[in-house]
Amino acid sequence: MKPLLLPALALATAWVLSGCATLKKPAKSYIAVMGAYAPELAANRAVLAGTNPPLHTTVINGVRFEHHRVDGHDLLLFPSGVSMVNAAMTTQLALDHFNISHVLFAGIAGGINPSNHIGDVVIPDRWHHHSEAVYANPKPDGSGYVLPQYFKPPYENFGFLFPDNVAVIRNGMDKAVDQPSFAADPDLLATAHRALATLPPLNWSTNTAHVKVGGSGIAGPVFMDNREYRRWAYRVWKAECLDMESTAIAQTCWANQKPFLIIRGLSDLAGGQEGLNAADFTEVPISRHAALVLQAVLRELPR
Repeated sequence: MKPLLLPALALATAWVLSGCATLKKPAKSYIAVMGAYAPELAANRAVLAGTNPPLHTTVINGVRFEHHRVDGHDLLLFPSGVSMVNAAMTTQLALDHFNISHVLFAGIAGGINPSNHIGDVVIPDRWHHHSEAVYANPKPDGSGYVLPQYFKPPYENFGFLFPDNVAVIRNGMDKAVDQPSFAADPDLLATAHRALATLPPLNWSTNTAHVKVGGSGIAGPVFMDNREYRRWAYRVWKAECLDMESTAIAQTCWANQKPFLIIRGLSDLAGGQEGLNAADFTEVPISRHAALVLQAVLRELPR
């Protein structure tokens, strides 16, 4: 080896080792608790930690991770950020830098199932993408759409929008496969079922809100406020709710083989209403509904 190469090699080796050191995880195990934006984060913090300050705070790439000790659990509270790329990136950031045992999320969503109402809380057992899609030109004769040869539509289209599955891969697989959905952890779902019996009434307006475990959720990088799309989404996926982060979190947990559970309070009807969407007026109290359900789930988890 040429002598002049030795300093460069030493510098490169130090850089690699330094990079590895930044990814060394602490021994302490945390339950990740996520919300997307200010009302959800505030509700999670207020319900779970009250006015207690965090035991420790870590900021990584601008994201604030707060360590709280609640009901015998070490919780790591942090924002996913709004929409799919932010949610996937921040979930992976947490998994890379902390020893995470479970990933939990509490926040709001738009209701898709017409039997659900504002104030209700849903805990889907699987999550689909609704915006992975082919956008197709119409045929000149009006008889349909011109689709690329590779594409065989797995779902009913919504006009020129043809939804598709996403190809995914993780350890133990030798090639990517099309994945229609990402399943919540069955043990956490069972815990959520048990937690329902311990919940105080969740009152909204003149009604007592319902909490449902099971069914599908869908997510995509769209604030969806259209009644025809809502009807179509329920027909295709039988979706309970639609939001902008959950499937990204679910897919990231699937890729890392981490158990997850996502709790969504219904702040609006995703276009099913007449007139203005209600989310601006309901996001604070309904975020609290989701946080209270999350609290009940945490209390049922073994310490």
